[in-house]
Amino acid sequence: MESHFRLETRADDNARVLTLGGELDLAACPALDEELDKALGSDAALVLVDLRELDFMDSTGLSALVRAHQRAEQNGQRFVLVNGSHQVQRLLSLTGIAERLTLVDDPDEALHGS
Repeated sequence: MESHFRLETRADDNARVLTLGGELDLAACPALDEELDKALGSDAALVLVDLRELDFMDSTGLSALVRAHQRAEQNGQRFVLVNGSHQVQRLLSLTGIAERLTLVDDPDEALHGS
């Protein structure tokens, strides 16, 4: 089965923005991990992961985001997620991850806000 996962990255001033789309599952995780490694290995002060185009995320996707968050904290980088679909939000809430990670509704809040 082909994974319908899309991942775009861009640099925005001192931030790295990853836009995820489709389904983030076990098959998609290696690609995400690779891009997160690049972003976290860069000198970006902020790593922003936009989940708005993500239709589905499973526990492996969740784990990848949690690991990235921990690495960012160790690096002294900010790690911010942009709220996604109902399914994604529900997963973040049910697992308690939503309380631990920084979530915003609009990427501009993180990029150009406080």
